[in-house]
Amino acid sequence: MNSPGDISPNKAMSALRLCSPRLLPPNPHLHRHYLSSLSSSPFSSSSLRSRSLAPFKKLPRSCLGSQPVLGMEVLRLLKPNNFFRHFWTRGSLDKNKTLVEHLQQYGVLKTDKVTEVMETIDRGLFVPHGSAPYVDSPMSIGYNATISAPHMHATCLELLKDNLQPGMRALDVGSGTGYLTACFALMVGPQGRSVGIEHIPELVAASIENVKRSAAAQLLKDGSLSLHVADGRFGWREEAPYDAIHVGAAASEIPQALLEQLKPGGRMVIPVGDFFQDLQVVAKKPDGSITIHNETSVRYVPLTSRSAQLQNY
Repeated sequence: MNSPGDISPNKAMSALRLCSPRLLPPNPHLHRHYLSSLSSSPFSSSSLRSRSLAPFKKLPRSCLGSQPVLGMEVLRLLKPNNFFRHFWTRGSLDKNKTLVEHLQQYGVLKTDKVTEVMETIDRGLFVPHGSAPYVDSPMSIGYNATISAPHMHATCLELLKDNLQPGMRALDVGSGTGYLTACFALMVGPQGRSVGIEHIPELVAASIENVKRSAAAQLLKDGSLSLHVADGRFGWREEAPYDAIHVGAAASEIPQALLEQLKPGGRMVIPVGDFFQDLQVVAKKPDGSITIHNETSVRYVPLTSRSAQLQNY
């Protein structure tokens, strides 16, 4: 992973040359290792105000996407340092709040409820020590796994918000450090259930400690939030059916077990594909029939077995 000062103009231009329909998904929601290989630096409103997007107007529309976030990613490559100088002088919750404000400003966060939850659950508690938690980028959490970029967490929460009402049940497949599971728990509340499953035992142990330090600690203590070691491809039948299911890794096809554990009227968000992937929104109608639509192009690590994930680790 690059440090804030590692991005040279030549490297930034090399990254921009990747912007073609065949090499870059036609949407700003690039994910996990894809973005982290380019830059670990964030966007900032100050850098956006002081720069023009004119040099990038000739880029193909498939590169620019339909939202302004990719423009932010381009600017992050060129001017990373202002954001870091601004952020590392402030308290943790202030940094988290400022990140959320940026996601609001650029249209990723759309509703008050999701915004409130992302402000309340401090992302800084859910990344490894020494990482930069308030950067809009995925980052490594060890074991060939990553925590998603904040804009992807925001996107998934917005897509699932109607199925994360108080008293509902949510399943987070590939829960990693526990961040999104904690967000789900705040949304469904003490009468609901938020279940995280992850097949790396060390990550599950660490995620429990992360949640204990967060605003979701009481929900973990009371049992409405739980984290388990399990193969995500088979879900977690003990608390099924679920109103909302989030899958944090890409499946070649939607696992049948997850479809079965989705409640009629429920919704699942899952990346599907191999190299070229789409974030699919799966809805189960009251009669049990399934509808699917593609929300955006993404790039996730694969949903696979523990042994395959740890190969060469």
